[in-house]
Amino acid sequence: MIIDLLRREHRNIDLLLTVLERELQLFERGRRPDYEVIRAIISYFKVYPEVYHHPQEDLIFSKLTLRDPDAAATVGDLAREHADGADRLRRFAEAIDGVLADRELPRQEVSRIIRDFIVKERHHMMVEERDFFPAALKALLPQDWTEVASALTDHKDPLFSEAAEETFDALRAHILRLEQEAEAERHQVKL
Repeated sequence: MIIDLLRREHRNIDLLLTVLERELQLFERGRRPDYEVIRAIISYFKVYPEVYHHPQEDLIFSKLTLRDPDAAATVGDLAREHADGADRLRRFAEAIDGVLADRELPRQEVSRIIRDFIVKERHHMMVEERDFFPAALKALLPQDWTEVASALTDHKDPLFSEAAEETFDALRAHILRLEQEAEAERHQVKL
């Protein structure tokens, strides 16, 4: 089901936001984060959510607006939310480019921009999970889902599929390392 795919993509996005938070914590402590990982996260957000994930949600939302305008009004302006997210991503990318180019940027401002991106992305996904997805599941008819499915591309997620693109190899390795560290910590707690 399409909503299940969108929820799985939200979990994947949240995993990336967790990795980004860890890199931000290093930055906030005055240490050097892994900028290759951060730039890979930015690249991922520029490609997959913006080009594939959000257009799917926008299409479902347009169907919801036709079937249940009150429910759609409760969700809000999803297209505006997606545009605002793209603006936050642009500011985040510009801040990282500025740091890497040794521009004079207050560390607190860079931190605020990145934290704002993380917090608002999580809030956006929470609202979709809490309000939008249940409303769509309730209101859309089988033919709506068929139309949505036929409009979707068969593009695989470049990070969370077997065919990961080279750009995301460092990020994937970092995520796997974090998962291994967490597993080792859990194992030590059990002993």
